[in-house]
Amino acid sequence: MDGGYIVLTTIKEITNHVGKEVKLGGWLYNKRSSGKIQFLQLRDGSGFIQGVVVKNQVTPEVWEAAKSLTQESSLYIWGTVRKDERSPIGYELDVTNIKPIQIAIEYPIAKKKHGVDFLMDHRHLWIRSPRQHAILKIRAEIIKSVQQFLDDHGFTLVDPPILTPSSCEGTTNLFHTKYFDEDAYLTQSGQLYMEAAAMALGKVYSFGPTFRAEKSKTRRHLIEFWMIEPEMAFVEHDGNLEVQEQILSYVVQHVLEHCRPELKTLGRDLGRLEKVRAPFPRITYDEAVELLHKEGFEDFKWGEDFGSPHETKIAESFEKPVFITHYPTEIKAFYMKPDPDRPEVVLCADLIAPEGYGEIIGGSQRIDDPDLLAQRYKEHDLPLESYDWYMDLRKFGTVPHSGFGLGLERTVAWICGLDHVRETIPFPRMLNRLYP
Repeated sequence: MDGGYIVLTTIKEITNHVGKEVKLGGWLYNKRSSGKIQFLQLRDGSGFIQGVVVKNQVTPEVWEAAKSLTQESSLYIWGTVRKDERSPIGYELDVTNIKPIQIAIEYPIAKKKHGVDFLMDHRHLWIRSPRQHAILKIRAEIIKSVQQFLDDHGFTLVDPPILTPSSCEGTTNLFHTKYFDEDAYLTQSGQLYMEAAAMALGKVYSFGPTFRAEKSKTRRHLIEFWMIEPEMAFVEHDGNLEVQEQILSYVVQHVLEHCRPELKTLGRDLGRLEKVRAPFPRITYDEAVELLHKEGFEDFKWGEDFGSPHETKIAESFEKPVFITHYPTEIKAFYMKPDPDRPEVVLCADLIAPEGYGEIIGGSQRIDDPDLLAQRYKEHDLPLESYDWYMDLRKFGTVPHSGFGLGLERTVAWICGLDHVRETIPFPRMLNRLYP
């Protein structure tokens, strides 16, 4: 109460008001009746709670208002907060008053099973459901924990451009556009710009959308996705891997601490996540190829890149995420530093998640020798005028430096235990999906 008025609160904050009358603004998710009692399943964006309307304890007007509510009708509701161990959140609301705001027309997403295309066409409504609500809450906590870790460990957030004159890994899979009378591309990574920022600020990271024009329909791919990309001056290959395993361990344990109700809604096996603590196992590309040959992939040749079946088979040998290091130079990006003791492989690593979720982090030590970088420009037929500024980073105080990119959606899919990345982002952009 505040000056005699009931304070508007949220379901998330309901624990602060046990035994008191509160006012909530929300929507009706579902309801059922047993004659003289109506059970209202309510949501307000912060959570879900059941409101109990007892006919002989409310006015006829309140009873009829409850009866009039349809799925997704909006309302203000008053009631006394009561502990109830049967409730998923431990509390229920004994309703005293209801004020409908709008009685919704027939809701298109019924309780029956719908096809994927239907749900994607109605994504703007589908995100209201408990499952999607839980996923988006976990996504937000993952973002928060990543940034918290980096901010607490001396990294500075830097925002790279989304429109770029060149690419990190070739322009084949980029979206082309015109920048007035110049060619431009939607970024596939902020990495090159983060390298420049690291030479100014030491340890930096970016967090933003990236785009790949790959005509892929797999459960792991989106056209538009979000990346966290740290870059660190004076950090070499082994130190880079240590940061990666520390940050991922921190994120998973943070989600376990702050999102247990949401993980329970998703039916996630928490035991698997509880094992995700640094250090993580490491195997070389050579060892991974040997493992695949023993597991039935005899035709896999050294020098090929791993596909989803290969990554899944490798991950099955480990309970934690596993680093695959030292990939062949020929299949990796131009900026990755070759191993001084074995130039045919580079100082890089992909971090493969357990349970078939594939690569969630890719990183490497970067080339710091200007002569070697110039050689790479020629080998990859890169337009020098577009990369002059990148070469400058090696001419004016070059240092060993490393970095990585963490794919947010794949990380969300793995932590949540989802079948497809389309559920990991509010409005997914896929090969044949630009609506809504």
